[in-house]
Amino acid sequence: MALEIDEKDINKFIVVGDRVLIKPKSQQDRTKSGLYLPPGVQEKEKIHSGYVLKVGPGYPIPAISDSEEPWKNRGDDVKYVPLQPHEGDLAIYLQKSGYEIEFNKERYVIIPHSAILMLIRDEDLLR
Repeated sequence: MALEIDEKDINKFIVVGDRVLIKPKSQQDRTKSGLYLPPGVQEKEKIHSGYVLKVGPGYPIPAISDSEEPWKNRGDDVKYVPLQPHEGDLAIYLQKSGYEIEFNKERYVIIPHSAILMLIRDEDLLR
């Protein structure tokens, strides 16, 4: 069961922390030899693939306090260790770690960065 979201624009979505928003690839309904698969077989697979749509800021780094240097600006700006995926990458990920959402009758998956097994980046597609 997927969570349904009524928002109109996916650009308003903000992915937080070490999470990645993925649009799963359309699943094959046939095997390589041409046999038709019954519904639900592909969903039971442990590993899925999809395209990265949004990436969170990354892992937060704790702020270092300089108590002996009072003249320094003590901004509360949080710093992050960035994540590897970029928008448009093809991600191979573990299905059981993800959370499904439904937006505009399309299925999306939010997964933690640690669930991504491999990324395929084609620079020619971005040009």
